[in-house]
Amino acid sequence: MPGREELPSTIARSSKKAQRTWIKAHDSAVQTYGEGQRSHRTAFAALKHSFEKVGDHWEPKEEKGPSDEQAARSTPKQGRTAGGVDANASKQHLYDLAKKLDVPGRSSMTKQQLVDALGKANNRKTAQARSK
Repeated sequence: MPGREELPSTIARSSKKAQRTWIKAHDSAVQTYGEGQRSHRTAFAALKHSFEKVGDHWEPKEEKGPSDEQAARSTPKQGRTAGGVDANASKQHLYDLAKKLDVPGRSSMTKQQLVDALGKANNRKTAQARSK
């Protein structure tokens, strides 16, 4: 099925460029691997090189590159990811996003705690957006 018809809601709420990135990567992966989870993982890995999840949508990253160990793999496998949070970003950048998303206790968190808290905040925002 074409990526345009399988576009996840978080990407549908994002910029046209984010949508094109995901669709192009998805459709290419379907040609290579066939339909299924592997094509979706590949499309998300490609998206994470240029975008990061902020709340219920994806925004361009300050610097291109993989956002976590999973996105850095040439062929993403099942496993834990940072859920769209740019785990390779600076602690200050993560703190600024946590402030934007009103994450409580952010000032005393480590970098990994910020990544985890941002993932949870993003999930909450996505769930709220889907329930509207």
